[in-house]
Amino acid sequence: VPKKLVTTVSGCADDAVAGLVACNPGLRLLQGHRVVLRHDLPAIRGRVALLSGGGSGHEPAHAGYVGKGMLTGVVAGAVFASPSVGSVLAAVRAVAQAGAAGILLIVKNYTGDRLNFGMALERARAEGADVRMVVVGDDCAFATPGKAGRRGICGTVLIHKVAGALAEAGASLDEIVEKVTAVAKAMGTLGLSLSPCSIPGSKPSFQLAEDEMELGLGIHGEAGVRRMKVLPADKAVEVMLDHMTDPSNASHLSLTPGCSVVLVVNNLGGLSCLELGIVAGAAVRCLESRGVRIARALVGSFMTALEMAGVSLTLMLADEELVGLIDAETTAMAWPNVPAGPATARREEVPAPKEGPRKPQDEPGTGPGTARVERVLERVCSTLLGIQDKLNELDRGAGDGDCGHTHARAAQAIREWMRSRPPPAAPAQLLSALADVLLEQMGGSSGVLYGLFLTAAARSLRGRSDVPAWADAMDAGIEAMRRYGGAAPGDRTMLDSLWAAAQALHSLRSPGADPLRVLAAAVQSAEAAAEATRHMEAGAGRASYIRSSRLEQPDPGAVAVAAVLGAVLE
Repeated sequence: VPKKLVTTVSGCADDAVAGLVACNPGLRLLQGHRVVLRHDLPAIRGRVALLSGGGSGHEPAHAGYVGKGMLTGVVAGAVFASPSVGSVLAAVRAVAQAGAAGILLIVKNYTGDRLNFGMALERARAEGADVRMVVVGDDCAFATPGKAGRRGICGTVLIHKVAGALAEAGASLDEIVEKVTAVAKAMGTLGLSLSPCSIPGSKPSFQLAEDEMELGLGIHGEAGVRRMKVLPADKAVEVMLDHMTDPSNASHLSLTPGCSVVLVVNNLGGLSCLELGIVAGAAVRCLESRGVRIARALVGSFMTALEMAGVSLTLMLADEELVGLIDAETTAMAWPNVPAGPATARREEVPAPKEGPRKPQDEPGTGPGTARVERVLERVCSTLLGIQDKLNELDRGAGDGDCGHTHARAAQAIREWMRSRPPPAAPAQLLSALADVLLEQMGGSSGVLYGLFLTAAARSLRGRSDVPAWADAMDAGIEAMRRYGGAAPGDRTMLDSLWAAAQALHSLRSPGADPLRVLAAAVQSAEAAAEATRHMEAGAGRASYIRSSRLEQPDPGAVAVAAVLGAVLE
């Protein structure tokens, strides 16, 4: 049974609603019921009241949409269970007694919801209330929907918004029912998931292999209509839109070139925001390639299925009037604060700033010095690429396991740079140019640290050609890393290897020192320092958050530095 962060399994729906109300001064609980209402109920006098709801587990639906300009109240059931007739009826009575000029129940098309809301509607009418019900079925999954019809999923949130804007503007109950009924017929939603979900205290509703994804599943963990191998995001979006708009699918939404839509990219609960952004971009590109204008795009968590790692796409055909209703103000906490304007993948980019004129000393060099530099850099690159897997493995114990990838990216960037132009032979120009390459291409904190080191070292070497200048450059680079990185020798970082090598390089300041012999000693010191990090407690970097008992390998950054110095010596 998957782990859940709840207080009790039986009370999780009550606790979630109580927490939401506690944190939002615009919401109130209806005593004795799992019903959330606007705090300013007297403000609805003379206006149509809107009630919705369903099972818990779809947060922020539905209580997140209670507020001026959206819902008047919601009725929440237990997780994935319809609310009781008694609670729905209590909500209807509360808004009727507040003076509502008619009450509309917005219900997702599930049997339990239809039965409980429908029974409450009949009893409320018997008490004299003017109550209507709209059932939303926007699911495009099934090519031939059964007797139960299309399921109500994320498109229901758009119905909340349209109805809420109309009610706030003073529309009558008949006008709202007519409008939202038409809107619901011009809307479609389809889900795609990489994982199942599980009700607190229960096992997952279905299983997916590591390399599988499911198309067309419901928001309660119901299996979908098609299981397939995991696709890249852009291909998965194409499959979803093809299915949603396929004329042979009785549940399809007809999209024609030139039409305008509102797009909702909905996180089903467990998808990362990074993945959601990728899917959203792919959806915009795919729709634009089909000649569809995206009048508005909403991206976020609107109607979830607990922790399901998946996404749904909702498309609603929209004219200017409908877009205006989507744009209308609301105080509902879960409705996104989106700037009014269309979505497009063709936005004009801000021009990159112009580079200053190249200084004479930045010109590439030629001759035997340049050839020697190329040989040294090529040896450094091949060394880093050769230890990529080793560095990744060392990094898994203390970081995110990408130290090897980061250094390999640096090696590939240096190779590409050398192919584009001969590297300068002058030391200061060489180190400055390498700093630019690594800062631009390497990434991560390592890229910045190397960039700091090389920039400071280059500045120290400027105008000097004496051998002791290299010792001074090493010290200057280390000082820059310490100033901005915050690490010190002994903190179990790449600085440990650099510091040890720098101490050995101080011998270059002695008259008659043999540079190669001193460099060999520096490499030996760096390698010993890298190995010594195995027994150190991390004082800086990501490893400092890991218990020392789990750090059983040398620091990967220190190992990389020692390898680079060794390659230079070779």
